[in-house]
Amino acid sequence: MNWLSVDTIEIILPFIAIGFAAQLIDGALGMAFGLINSTLLITVMGLPPAVASASVHAVETFTTAASGISHTLHRNVDWRLFRRLVIPGMIGGVLGAYVLSSVDASVARPFVMAYLAAIGLYLLFRAWRGVIEPRAPKVIEPLGLVGGFLDAAGGGGWGPVVTSNLLIQGSSPRQTIGTVNTSEFFLTTTISATFIFKMGFAAFTLQTLGLLIGGLIAAPLGGVLAKRVPARTLMAMVGTLLTLTSIWSIYQAFNK
Repeated sequence: MNWLSVDTIEIILPFIAIGFAAQLIDGALGMAFGLINSTLLITVMGLPPAVASASVHAVETFTTAASGISHTLHRNVDWRLFRRLVIPGMIGGVLGAYVLSSVDASVARPFVMAYLAAIGLYLLFRAWRGVIEPRAPKVIEPLGLVGGFLDAAGGGGWGPVVTSNLLIQGSSPRQTIGTVNTSEFFLTTTISATFIFKMGFAAFTLQTLGLLIGGLIAAPLGGVLAKRVPARTLMAMVGTLLTLTSIWSIYQAFNK
């Protein structure tokens, strides 16, 4: 393949733009890279869910590393929360990757999205009333396990599930977003390794490269935005994004 041909550039440029936009949102708000890209790969390109999820997680292995470094440098990471999330998340990710490689896990997706849409509306209500004084979250390990499983089985979900539930428990928006983004590197690396073991390297395509290039360009910017945007605004943005993406996913599920 001629990587500098006009046809190759025409194929890859839209995916660079999508990867950039998705990672910018994900880095700033702690969610959406997997959901945006998985939806695109399945609905537009027609890839099977397992291949789409494997492709997205292959890209996220690199983008989450860059995003995690950015959040660490800007002191957006709560390392105690990180330690409690990362191991259960990796375990859940392995289980989810095995399930998706073997069975169709899409049946439960509309119910999960309906739950997340409700959480999004509640976060909007919280932001409208004013952000409550931060407090330490209590339900962490089970949340990491469920978030990791849904992320692998659904092609995206770690951010929406974990970020939103930690915010509901009273965790600081800035620290939550930074911690969830940083821990996601270990989750995506584990999931990618599991998919490669089960499926080989079928997920590595030219489109995957485009998503990777765009994501890596945007990744360092997320830590800056999370640090500088006020907590109440961050919560409102998370709630809006979560509600809209969840409703869209529900609509897609019932209009196949």
